Amino acid sequence: MIRLPGLIDPHVHLREPGAIYKEDFDSGTAAALAGGFTIVLAMPNTKPPLIDEGSLALAQKAARAKARCDYGLYLGAGHENRTSAAALAQQVCGMKLYLDQTYGPLRIDDLGLLRDHIAHWPAQRALAAHAEGRSLAAVIFLAALEDRPIHVCHVSRKAEILLIKQAKQRGIAITCEVSPHHLFLTEDDLPRLGPGRGEVRPSLATYEDQQALWDNLDVIDCFASDHAPHTAAEKDGPNPPPGFPGLETTLGLMLTAVRDGRLTIEQCIERMYTNPHRIFGLPEQPETWVEIDPDAEWEVQAEKFFTGCDWTPYEGMRLRGRVTRVILRGKIVFQEGKFLEGLGYGQDVAPAFQNVGTV
Repeated sequence: MIRLPGLIDPHVHLREPGAIYKEDFDSGTAAALAGGFTIVLAMPNTKPPLIDEGSLALAQKAARAKARCDYGLYLGAGHENRTSAAALAQQVCGMKLYLDQTYGPLRIDDLGLLRDHIAHWPAQRALAAHAEGRSLAAVIFLAALEDRPIHVCHVSRKAEILLIKQAKQRGIAITCEVSPHHLFLTEDDLPRLGPGRGEVRPSLATYEDQQALWDNLDVIDCFASDHAPHTAAEKDGPNPPPGFPGLETTLGLMLTAVRDGRLTIEQCIERMYTNPHRIFGLPEQPETWVEIDPDAEWEVQAEKFFTGCDWTPYEGMRLRGRVTRVILRGKIVFQEGKFLEGLGYGQDVAPAFQNVGTV
């Protein structure tokens, strides 16, 4: 057995409020614990989106009642909260800027609105962006003008990781994350997955793009699942929503890469604990750790997962490394497939956040 710190996933979609038939704070945080995560940061593109005090209160109430692990909530940037968002900063883990096609109504396509949100959002709270291609260049430029850190979500293309690398070399305060599906899947997997189950944002890329991510691991600050659950019926339907589930496979994929010599366990800890802890100003979790059997092999089977999502793009894959026990604040919360603390044991980490940082 090996012991890891309680891992942090800075990018999950838990679908509550508005779509609890495919995930809620109970099933989503259960999946997190089973995957070795003791903190998850939940995205705001829910129904309604988390953009004001009323919508945020809906998510907070549900999380307090159901969450099994600790959590933070993102506020979404939109047209309606250009001047009011900053007042809610102390209740959330950060603000999310959606600049490209995504699931939900939060896309920003107005340069002035984008600059206002970047300028007015308190520097003590994280600012994260879904930005690809030209929009990535735009958000880097505006964040540099306003002299504030920016975190770029789910980088997937060679041009993007090289742009971020150059920005870091120029001293710009930028960090980034990569999702497992962009490290382990490419557009060559689309025939196997099918048109609906292969839908994800950003889309699966070429082998050259994927290799550029592996070649620039030193530029990647975090591994984030971008856990985005939808039912198999939705994915197989006429208008499949984008997204893959990932909370229960991320660590297994990374530990398999460790076995294969593509990563070290130290690099995993750095990107799944140390860096997200620092970048998002997260509080300490005393007496918290995850116990792993690094030699255990297991087959990915969606029917055995705790997420409400009933499929996975990794179905049938054999992975190495199994979570056997999770201790959170001194209590065993997960052991050998069973949860030993009730709903609501998880805590909102936002009130204890520290200043964010990128260095």
